[in-house]
Amino acid sequence: MRRGVRGAVIGGVCVVMLGGAGYGAYNFVSALNGDAGTGGGPAVVKSGPPSGTEVKETAAKFFAAWEKGDASTAATYTDYPEAARELLTAYGGDAHITKVHITPGTATGTTVPFTVAATVSYEGKTRPLSYESRLDVVRGKTSYRPLVDWQPSVVHPRLQKGDTLMTGESASPPIEAVDRDGKVLTPEKYPSLGPILDELRQRYGDKAGGRAGVELVIRHAGAGGGEAAETGETGGGAADTTLLTLTKGRPGTLHTTLSASAQAAAETAVEKYADSSLVAVKPSTGEILAVANHRDDGFDAALLGERPPGSTMKIISAAALIDNGLTTANGPAPCPPSAVSESQTFQNLKGLTPDEHATLSDSFARSCNTAFVKFANEVEVDTLTKEAQERFGLGQNNWRIGVPSFDGRVPAAGGPDTAAALIGQGQVQMSPLNMASVTATAMTGTFRQPVIVPLGLDHREPARARGLSRSTVQQLRGMMNRTATSGTAAGVMSGLGGSIGAKTGSAEADGQAKSDSWFTGYRGDVAAAAMVQDGGHGIDAAGPIVASVLRNAG
Repeated sequence: MRRGVRGAVIGGVCVVMLGGAGYGAYNFVSALNGDAGTGGGPAVVKSGPPSGTEVKETAAKFFAAWEKGDASTAATYTDYPEAARELLTAYGGDAHITKVHITPGTATGTTVPFTVAATVSYEGKTRPLSYESRLDVVRGKTSYRPLVDWQPSVVHPRLQKGDTLMTGESASPPIEAVDRDGKVLTPEKYPSLGPILDELRQRYGDKAGGRAGVELVIRHAGAGGGEAAETGETGGGAADTTLLTLTKGRPGTLHTTLSASAQAAAETAVEKYADSSLVAVKPSTGEILAVANHRDDGFDAALLGERPPGSTMKIISAAALIDNGLTTANGPAPCPPSAVSESQTFQNLKGLTPDEHATLSDSFARSCNTAFVKFANEVEVDTLTKEAQERFGLGQNNWRIGVPSFDGRVPAAGGPDTAAALIGQGQVQMSPLNMASVTATAMTGTFRQPVIVPLGLDHREPARARGLSRSTVQQLRGMMNRTATSGTAAGVMSGLGGSIGAKTGSAEADGQAKSDSWFTGYRGDVAAAAMVQDGGHGIDAAGPIVASVLRNAG
């Protein structure tokens, strides 16, 4: 279709050049777009946002073609006709969705909300389907026509780029996931678990003893299993998302390490902050107790996020300084007003009083950046990398938690990145899962790879690391306890009894006006870490989330 249009334009240009370039060319473009005037004068090419009439008419034409199952015609009313045609064809074909009736709502500007009522039929089974969506009408960049701004979410709000729709026997039998005490976990009660339960079904539905049913599903881009899907590594593609069940299968029971009470506390805590994520683990076993996200994009940042962790990284940095004999908790770690490394100047947070006589415990509890940066010339380029890998089990891409996860990244980067890494900036990347595990290792001295389903379920081999010495653990716990009781985390952790510890953090990310908020802490046999994008200081957003979970997880 584009070739045909191009040919017409080229031919038209030849004609108008013979007849006079100025007026003829101008009028031709206007006529091409249906905008020619009736009085013989040159018509004006429309520009700017579509008018209310254009929005209504374009939406109506698109809906009419869609209702008829005419994917090719419907696609011509969009600004990406090839992608639109492919998905709309699958809608009536692979997905077996028929008898489509679309009811538009009242437009707001160029946005038109609408309701879809349809029928899904497959091998004699029929079920009604209804949902709400919306579309936007934009001005074509080259055609100047009003067109539907094509997004997969127009067809269904849960569709994303590369997704498609299919109806048939489900790829995996359904599961009934239960927590550590046998309580049933559902996405309706625990919304953050929706994608995780889908992943668990994909991986363990066959092992749980269920029987497959017939379903309408979203087949996500890259889905289909492979080695990553078998081992638990990142990259296997998201599991199918069920939209409608035509024939119920028989669910098999899948036991998880999650705690219904901890998950409920986590869901409530993250709901108060946009773009927030949390993971809680049981340090004595490595079992994951809760995973929660509050994000509009649906991304599981709790397990898969890759963000600089800010000063929560100082747990690993302090361990590295102790393990390499550079200082101790009570040894020197002066906190000057600024520090220079490789011609880059580092500052402390505003309001922090310098202390040239500070110990490592002092600087840790007060989260003094310059104290750690001052050690950049004394550590080797790979000191932090080795500490993270060999002691904390990070950065080797070998975690097998039961669903996809990011395993942390602490590269051996030289130059100013060595100093930046010591304070959780530069090229260091972590997720809340990673930092919850770091805290658990600091508490116990033993790295236990986190898991969300028992290793024995599919005989997974966990990642291993040698952990920390008793002396290093005692010093880390002492510094984290001090941080929680009289340091930067004291206000947030106030009122929590028992054995507690914490570390605050904030991290700058490119293009953000506000830093990410990080916080990790422990109480008894629960360790939790949270990250809130654009959340500010650690105590502003991530801290209250972690403290709430530690207070209510039992």
